[in-house]
Amino acid sequence: MRRTGTTRRGALTATGALALGAVLTGCGGGDEAADGGKPAHSGARAAAAKTERTLREKAVRDGALLLARYDLVAEAHPATATGLAPLRAAVREHGKALAPPRAKGGAEKPPAAPPGPVSADPRAAVRELAAVERRRADACAEALLAAGPELARLLASVAAAAAAHAYLLTELAEETAA
Repeated sequence: MRRTGTTRRGALTATGALALGAVLTGCGGGDEAADGGKPAHSGARAAAAKTERTLREKAVRDGALLLARYDLVAEAHPATATGLAPLRAAVREHGKALAPPRAKGGAEKPPAAPPGPVSADPRAAVRELAAVERRRADACAEALLAAGPELARLLASVAAAAAAHAYLLTELAEETAA
């Protein structure tokens, strides 16, 4: 004789089916917004993309100013040019890595105006360059808080390199003849 009513097996099957239905409903198109069928989180993605682009542009602009400063110091004090060359090359590569992808047909922004005059004392000029590198390291480290994972890794690398550059420039300043 067959049992009628709810069995344990039937209750578990029904519960599993309800849970599966709830999961599938949650994973489906439930995050569509009423405005044109775009996902509700696309606004958050757009904001994150804008933030990342802004962070990248600022880092590139700061790098361009730093490159100009390296050039000014090397021109004003040719004895320091050999020591500055590898650090300047690294800063240029950081700028290339940080540059945001350009939109088709988008014009490249003109380079930033070069920084002001360089100290007449070569040691002081190299120390000033070290201070700029320290500020860049701090700025990149601060930008980590707002950056996405990929950009954060890149900014962390640039911050570490800038800190190392600051140390090396401080050592170069000590070795530079006045």
